[in-house]
Amino acid sequence: MSDIKNNVAMNIAKLRQASGMTQYELAEKLNYSDKAVSKWERAEATPDISTLADIADIFSVSLDYLVCSTHSEEEIKAETKPGTKYNRGVITGVSVILVWFIALLTFVIVSLSSKGIGLGWIAFLYAVPVSAIVWLVFNSIWFNKRRNYFIISLLMWSLLASVHISLLPFGTNIWLIYLLGIPGQIAILMWSFIKKPKKQS
Repeated sequence: MSDIKNNVAMNIAKLRQASGMTQYELAEKLNYSDKAVSKWERAEATPDISTLADIADIFSVSLDYLVCSTHSEEEIKAETKPGTKYNRGVITGVSVILVWFIALLTFVIVSLSSKGIGLGWIAFLYAVPVSAIVWLVFNSIWFNKRRNYFIISLLMWSLLASVHISLLPFGTNIWLIYLLGIPGQIAILMWSFIKKPKKQS
């Protein structure tokens, strides 16, 4: 058991250092105190299994990697290579582009099937909030969750604007709909200031 504790301690420290991350930064991502991370790295305590899974996810390694014997510098560099974050960024970008491709396809189909001026351009309006939803999902899984507050704000205002603008051709001007965004934005800002209590190990 002590061997596993020492393995975990050494692997966390090496992975963190190879990623250029401080103990405080790792603690922030895990919602722990930096003192807890320090204890883990000194083998004075061991994270629970769910926290180990979170650590493995942060560094894009397996749980086996964390608990097994020490690894060579080459293995650590291979596990923490920046390509992982790059690939996640590409996947997110491709997903957003797919949303706009569907919007373009909808625009073309509607324009070709309708006589005169069509309303296919409305597809581009709603592509903005849909893109924000896609971005929000991937950001929640892979990236900095603090950015979610900005994405949610973008989603809310773009959705309100889409509803407003899409109704204008029908002679309906509901500009008052933007007033709904004010309490919504205040709620998002207040939510962003809520801090979860730090866990101690």
